[in-house]
Amino acid sequence: MPRRFLLFSCVLAAMAAGGGAVLLGWPLPAAGLFVLGALPVAWLVARDTLRTLIGGALGVDVVALVAILAAIALGEYFTASLIALMVAGGGALEEFAEARARRELTALVSRTPRIAHRREGTLLRDVAVADIAAGDSLLVKPGEILPVDGTIEDTPAILDEAALTGEPLPVTRAAGDIARSGTVNAGGPIALRAAASAEASTYAAVVRLVQAAEGERPPMVRLADRWALYFLPITLMASAAAWAIAGTAERALAVLVVATPCPLILAAPVALVCGISRAARLGVIVKGGGALERLARVRTALFDKTGTLTTGTPRVTGVEPLAGFDGDTVLRLAASLEQVSQHVVAAAIVAAARASNLALALPLAVEEVPGGGLAGVVEGHAVMVGSAGLLEAAGFMLPATGSAARLAAAAASASWVGVNGAVAGAVLLADRIRPETPRAIRDLRAAGVLRLVMVTGDRAASAEPVGEALGLDAVHADLTPRGKIDTVHAERPCLMIGDGINDAPALAAADVGVAMGVRGAAAAAEAADVVLLVDRIDRIAAAIATAKRARAIAVQSIAVGMGLSVVAMGVAAVGYLPPIWGALLQEAIDVAVILNALRALGGGATPSAIPAAAGVPRVLEDHSQLRALMDRMRRTADRMNSGDAPDTHDAELRAIALGLRTLVLPHQQAEERNTFPILARRLGGHDPLGAMTRMHEEISHLSSRFNALLAGADADGVSAAEARELRRLLYVLDAVIALHLAAEEELLAQAEEAGER
Repeated sequence: MPRRFLLFSCVLAAMAAGGGAVLLGWPLPAAGLFVLGALPVAWLVARDTLRTLIGGALGVDVVALVAILAAIALGEYFTASLIALMVAGGGALEEFAEARARRELTALVSRTPRIAHRREGTLLRDVAVADIAAGDSLLVKPGEILPVDGTIEDTPAILDEAALTGEPLPVTRAAGDIARSGTVNAGGPIALRAAASAEASTYAAVVRLVQAAEGERPPMVRLADRWALYFLPITLMASAAAWAIAGTAERALAVLVVATPCPLILAAPVALVCGISRAARLGVIVKGGGALERLARVRTALFDKTGTLTTGTPRVTGVEPLAGFDGDTVLRLAASLEQVSQHVVAAAIVAAARASNLALALPLAVEEVPGGGLAGVVEGHAVMVGSAGLLEAAGFMLPATGSAARLAAAAASASWVGVNGAVAGAVLLADRIRPETPRAIRDLRAAGVLRLVMVTGDRAASAEPVGEALGLDAVHADLTPRGKIDTVHAERPCLMIGDGINDAPALAAADVGVAMGVRGAAAAAEAADVVLLVDRIDRIAAAIATAKRARAIAVQSIAVGMGLSVVAMGVAAVGYLPPIWGALLQEAIDVAVILNALRALGGGATPSAIPAAAGVPRVLEDHSQLRALMDRMRRTADRMNSGDAPDTHDAELRAIALGLRTLVLPHQQAEERNTFPILARRLGGHDPLGAMTRMHEEISHLSSRFNALLAGADADGVSAAEARELRRLLYVLDAVIALHLAAEEELLAQAEEAGER
């Protein structure tokens, strides 16, 4: 049993025994039992007061100590016991409240695995998780927690990541994917190749964050202590005045009894710890009450761009060839070389080439060029891929004018391709805005954040369009880490959200640093005050709302509790509240303020999954495939220039038509049948999905026209007029489907929020 509950139980037992003695007519044993219950509390309070005095402070429980000793000296033994019960009960309630409030946090720590199954040759040996090293081959059994970060081997794994991310549905990780420690194996046995030791893994970092969150003493609590110390001399003077006016020490005792500042010293920590726990339930780890208080006062938010406002995963939006080359050749040669690279841009180029069904060759003599490029031989051609500066440093003459130069400057990113000493063209890339980012911006403004600013090391040409699309108040581009710190200082007080190693100094400099902890760098998480365990920045607005609520409840509890105590002191001073009834009243005040502080655990929105019958995972999976089809449509339309023979792209057009029939139309039918009815019920109102259904109809109409044109083409192929119309339809379909997907993802988020209320 916890120490405070044990003490409370002992005092309660002594009081009960003393009450029994009174009923039996044994006054002396009763007095002894009452004193026996009061003295241990008095001794503990005296010990704590002495410790604080040695530390250069004065414990506010000294009022209770004076009241207990005064009651014993005046022969008010039952009152002394009741005061002791009040103090012990307040401590027990605080212990209960904090235990309940930390439930979400301590659950993370208690889930830490202790044993792992390591493969040693043909044997499977149980070892301590602390003994695992990077490179060890492990077996994770069904239902077990992954002990370390690692790579999935052999077969795909089904993982429950709810403990880390809050997402309720299991996810599938393919062979070769990274799996994070702390997730649960929701499928069959997993072969896992350890990528790090337990201490360096994701879950251990989360546990350290939790321990940091629990260990910090919030500034509000220190402020409450200062208020209580001012309250102490006022109490003593009021007690002395009551004694002097009434001429009886009992009146002074009554004032002391109701003046014990339990509401002040209990309400703030309980409310703030509840707020921390509430944030953890949302997938947000706040490192202590101090960070929670600062979060509640945020009025300016700064964002990194890549990986924070955007997905951080680029995709190819076009290929601009120069004279003597065509787009397919440029993309095929670049992708062939980039096959050997692990860079995200290389992955995007390879994915685009494969989506266009281009045959890639195995590169030879590949060398990494300092600065982030590659050089090698592809099918006998010397090929180099990299940034404009990298190719210029290698002696290539990039065009200063023309469409390729303009498009590369306007793109979020561009990889230039050199072939046999000449510039062949540019592969244009973009980093898509996160689906939840616009909603996060709206929610932050609704939460009271007045100024939203982007701080990024990216070029202004790629950063400013993102800032304009999101309606940010300012965009600071081309910043070094030092430049980000300077911007933070200029915008203070502020909150800074980032995910990369280069964001860590700015996160540390900000009043509140928020790290994207799912995919972000460990340095950013260590430097931040707040870590998002869910890869969604919209949760930060919910965390701010939670922080404001917790702080408001803490202040409310303190003000109401102390206000009631002051009123009770006045009543006691004029003789209308005897010590016994004062003690009972003070106990009721303590209970009330602690129960009020516990309200910080609730309120706001709790993530609520849309019912499985809606098929949301399938919808989002279809969206990914639809975006790949849209990329194919754009590339085909771009290649259908006036110089091509009309039937040059016949095979590609027919493949797109097949995609429209087998992917787009079935996707829409499944949504109309399964998804939209459930979403409509959650959203409420009259026909909330009318606009979405209307877009479905328009997409179906355009797809039918495209298919009809292609089906009606002559046996000799597509005519020039038909090719122009097909090209127009491809661009229109791309625009309409893109708008529809964005609107649909926003709708899914609204439906989820509707289920949270």
